[in-house]
Amino acid sequence: MSFEEFQNRSRLYVIGALEPEELDEFESAREKFGKKAENFITECYALHEAFALSLRPAKSSNLIKERLMAMVRERKKPNPPASSSSQATHGG
Repeated sequence: MSFEEFQNRSRLYVIGALEPEELDEFESAREKFGKKAENFITECYALHEAFALSLRPAKSSNLIKERLMAMVRERKKPNPPASSSSQATHGG
């Protein structure tokens, strides 16, 4: 694999888009190119994080809010006590 191809795959690597068979080849090239490869991967991660932070969050819909609130209400409900029929008793 050329360094240019390694650079292209690095961009996919940082977003988790490499296939398992590509990952093996990528890791071999990563070792082959050494410090130069590590520096490029670090740069890709930095760009990826900067891009993610630059995105504006999508406006949440009322449906999403309703579902979230239903989940919160469900978690706040007290757990029902365990029924005595499901508990085994041991004599002793």
